[in-house]
Amino acid sequence: MSAKPTEASGLERILTLEIARVTERAAVAAARLRGRGDEMAADQVAVDAMRQELNRLPIDGTVVIGEGERDEAPMLYIGEEVGTREGAKVDIALDPLEGTTICAKNLPNSLAVIAIAEKGSLLYAPDVYMEKVAIGPGYPANTVSLDATPTENIHAMARAKGVPVEQVTACILDRPRHARMIEEVRATGAAIRLIGDGDVAGVIHTTDPDETGIDIYLGIGGAPEGVLAAAALRCIGGQMQGRLQLNTEEKVARAAKMGISDPNKIYTMEEMASGDVLFAATGVTDGNMLQGVRFTRDAIITHTIVMRSSSKTVREIKARHQDLEKFD
Repeated sequence: MSAKPTEASGLERILTLEIARVTERAAVAAARLRGRGDEMAADQVAVDAMRQELNRLPIDGTVVIGEGERDEAPMLYIGEEVGTREGAKVDIALDPLEGTTICAKNLPNSLAVIAIAEKGSLLYAPDVYMEKVAIGPGYPANTVSLDATPTENIHAMARAKGVPVEQVTACILDRPRHARMIEEVRATGAAIRLIGDGDVAGVIHTTDPDETGIDIYLGIGGAPEGVLAAAALRCIGGQMQGRLQLNTEEKVARAAKMGISDPNKIYTMEEMASGDVLFAATGVTDGNMLQGVRFTRDAIITHTIVMRSSSKTVREIKARHQDLEKFD
């Protein structure tokens, strides 16, 4: 009799489905408050819902990328232990409500997002800003780089794609800190898609430019979102680099406590998310990638994507939840 097949890592196959419940629950909680203008309340209910569902998972999990660095309610803070404490030891990166402003204004592309990976596989970093560049799959290695200027990256993207620069579109967060970058990119002749929030979705959109119209992501956003985006790209393909913005002595000291000795290091996608990775996102509001939560008279409808790096599997789950008490 042949031996029973085993998983390549401590992540059991069942988690690829159970992880969807985590983001579904957070998304439904946040969706009840979308469009009501209260970012803090929407974030809090999403955090509470995600924590509750995480603590039902058969894992011994540690939050390495979360919403804060200390145990301050309602944050799922860096270092918090979650799960039943039985099962695989895993690292967790999460954002219970990616795009709090988007949700509060009921604008597109707000998500509930999580990544689970083997212990030691996710970048353990302070909650600071991160400079990022990302493109989708199918291009030569090192097509783009944080050591290059935005102009150089735009031209490199055009060459790799085999199109004029005018047919390249960059996604950039609409922030004052990006004013010079926006001016520089427009000077190349490339187009820009400005987004108000939600740079996890922005990075992921580079993987399907025919559908989203986005070829490259540039700019500075949150480090938690950077690690989450890297986890997603590990599963579906692409290139990404990130550099933490440790621009004060206090931030350098915080990073040093987490084992980061080089404050100027450029992290590759594989360094931000290595090993076997599970990624899940559920739409809170409608977006290019996922539909938002729908509330009907007798059901709640959710749209989730679940991905796994080891198998390159992408599951799209449209669920109709008729047991409404589970989401109360």
